[in-house]
Amino acid sequence: MVSITEKTLQDLQFPTVLETISDGCNTDIGKEKALQIKPFRDKEELMQALMQTSEYVSSFQNNNAIPNHGFDAITHEIKFLAIEDSFLEVGSFRKIANLSATTNVLLNFLKKFDDYYPNLNARASRVELTKDIITAIDSIVDKYVEIKDNASPTLAGIRQNMNLVRGKVNQSFGTALTQYNSLGYLDDIKESFVQNRRVLAVLAMYRRKVKGSILGSSKTGSIAYIEPEATLKYSRELANLEYEEKEEITRILKNLSNVIRPYLPLLIEYQDFLSDIDVVAGKAKYANRINGILPTITEERRLFFREAYHPILYLNNKQKKEVTHPQTIELKQENRIIVISGPNAGGKTISLKTVGLLQLMLQSGILIPVHERSETFLFDRILTDIGDNQSIENHLSTYSYRLKNMNYFLKKCNRKTMFLIDEFGTGSDPELGGALAEIFLEEFYHREAFGIITTHYSNLKILANELPYATNANMMFDEKSLEPMYKLALGQAGSSFTFEVAQKNGIPFGLINRAKKKIEVGKVRFDKTIATLQKERSKLEKTSLNLKEEETRAREESKKMENINTRIQQKLESYQELYDSNQKIIYIGQKIDDIAEKYFNNKNKKELIGEFLKIVEIENSKRKKATPKEVKAKVEKQKEIIAEVQVKVEEIRKEKKEKKLKPVVEKPKPILKVGDRVRMLDGRSVGSIDSIEKNKATVNYGIFTSKVSLDELELVEAVKK
Repeated sequence: MVSITEKTLQDLQFPTVLETISDGCNTDIGKEKALQIKPFRDKEELMQALMQTSEYVSSFQNNNAIPNHGFDAITHEIKFLAIEDSFLEVGSFRKIANLSATTNVLLNFLKKFDDYYPNLNARASRVELTKDIITAIDSIVDKYVEIKDNASPTLAGIRQNMNLVRGKVNQSFGTALTQYNSLGYLDDIKESFVQNRRVLAVLAMYRRKVKGSILGSSKTGSIAYIEPEATLKYSRELANLEYEEKEEITRILKNLSNVIRPYLPLLIEYQDFLSDIDVVAGKAKYANRINGILPTITEERRLFFREAYHPILYLNNKQKKEVTHPQTIELKQENRIIVISGPNAGGKTISLKTVGLLQLMLQSGILIPVHERSETFLFDRILTDIGDNQSIENHLSTYSYRLKNMNYFLKKCNRKTMFLIDEFGTGSDPELGGALAEIFLEEFYHREAFGIITTHYSNLKILANELPYATNANMMFDEKSLEPMYKLALGQAGSSFTFEVAQKNGIPFGLINRAKKKIEVGKVRFDKTIATLQKERSKLEKTSLNLKEEETRAREESKKMENINTRIQQKLESYQELYDSNQKIIYIGQKIDDIAEKYFNNKNKKELIGEFLKIVEIENSKRKKATPKEVKAKVEKQKEIIAEVQVKVEEIRKEKKEKKLKPVVEKPKPILKVGDRVRMLDGRSVGSIDSIEKNKATVNYGIFTSKVSLDELELVEAVKK
């Protein structure tokens, strides 16, 4: 039986998680339900809740998004329907119809996509689907939340008469307006409305000349508002009809309430179903924000949280754009208790709270931010002793409170319990409190409980080292900068770096040395040894990371080489197939050539056809008839090859185009002068320039001379170069 106290929920900041989930819900009832989430007592119900949340998270990525589940709460309407002879207002019926419609859409959707959402559909299948409620309400109330004219024959008749009377009211009023306006009795505004009735705006001096009923006057008294005598009769008739309409609407609403009243249990179920889905949606949105998943839940006694994040810290750091360091923690039958030590502000308490909060969230049906290969089992109890818990009401000191808490732990602790204790043994004399803490730890150990404690006490570190199924752990610390690395390292106790941190914070070196002399030499040596070991471990961690990076790079290179070898092998096979095919075609061609030569010599068609058919039959006997699937595969392969060739052709064309587009860098033309040896750009004969006039040169070739444009000549030396 799962039993987790309110104190444990507060210690692990579980209400903060619930507030964030509540903010993600759409409805007020959903928000309230989210704040009431508690750990499940039944494993089957827990697994269903976890799977439902996991399915909803998957809907964010697939194409079959879950429809809207928002609704207006009908709690007030449910209370009224429970009272006999009561009736609801028009707006309440529209809310009920919308609730029913939303539920029906969701039920049909989950039934249709049962393959995607089996657990959500399992919850939906417990709810009855009916359109009777919607049909009954839609026949009476329209989408504008008004009673329809055809809601009853009586109402239809009343409203028809009302429209006729309104016409007469307007007609008689128009006649009076025209008459008194022509006489100049009306103000510039001419008409107005008083008590929802149309009236004439008569100047005060003429009010006795206008027949009718005075319904009011302006603030200054200069205008009297009069309903004409002719209109008055029709107004009274209209008022009577409006009263009859109101009475008929009341009767209709009473009838409709009686029709809907038998569906009261179903409406309660509808609201409960939609609010449950709203809570699942809130949990799914939260899981999406923290990258939450469903780890493996085993029957084996093992808790393995790999790359686990504290969700509250993760979201806070994400908002501040700061890094959150994940932790990897494992508890199992052969390693039941972890004793975490190390300096303050190094992350010991966060590591402890991370394990407790994630386990608590998981057992409450909430996905957690861990690696997908993480796994855990379910605890019956989670016991916590975190923080300075002075009890002012009961006049208890911190240590007295902790002793009272330890007494409760001893009563409840067993092999299905996880205990989390922060700063174990503090609050009393270090030696005496440490000795008592040691006894408590031994007791928890012998009861086979799983647990994590944080401490600075050396005797607890030594005890964890001596107990076969307990282990030390430390929060790693940078030995140079004396800054915390927020990384948990299992297998070794951590130094508190007391004197190192004091020195970093400016405490004079002389005072630190005096402090060292005050305590036992053995303790200093023990702490110094731990600090040295921790430094060595830090170096090993860095070396290990470098080796892992090298290994990753080597694997990537190996994969690349494998891919290249595979492609080369495939090409070789393709070339071999092509060669074999060509050889076959050459062989058949030679046979055909031999037959053709025989026919050329003897003109025997029968022999020619026989030989040809013989070749065809031999070749067909070698062929194997391909199945439609093989033919399709061959066609697909040909398409792929054609596509690859087209890509290559496009690349070649692009390269050629780019080459064409590249600007040709022209060499500067040399300045030609008399005596230079030159030749024409498209010729071979070499001559010398005798004279230059304007842009033309006289070139002497020995046998003859020629006048040539300077642009068509080039130096022979430049050509040689």
